Amino acid sequence: MVLEITGMVLGAFVTFFEVVSAALIVFGGLRAALEILLVEAFKKSYSYEHIRKKFTNKIFFGLELLIVADVLETLRKPSLEELLLVGAIVVVRSYLGYFLSKEAEEYQFD
Repeated sequence: MVLEITGMVLGAFVTFFEVVSAALIVFGGLRAALEILLVEAFKKSYSYEHIRKKFTNKIFFGLELLIVADVLETLRKPSLEELLLVGAIVVVRSYLGYFLSKEAEEYQFD
């Protein structure tokens, strides 16, 4: 009984972090696209570096939240296969996050 409740609670948190992560990445993409349209169509004063840095930050945080969801999912269903899968996912997402953060640091604001 306790394990079922724990599994349901962990499942709810996994879903929450996955939804928030996806929403954050989609929001960042939509915002970046809108700002690019404003730059191109209306000659607004946004710089591409500024837009890219904000979008990169959204992707980076979204990936971090997906790692949290993967770790919680592994806690919910601990098996060797799940542990290996989450390990591989964490490694790939950590590399992506590292290089995205390095890229974001390179951009200078106007």
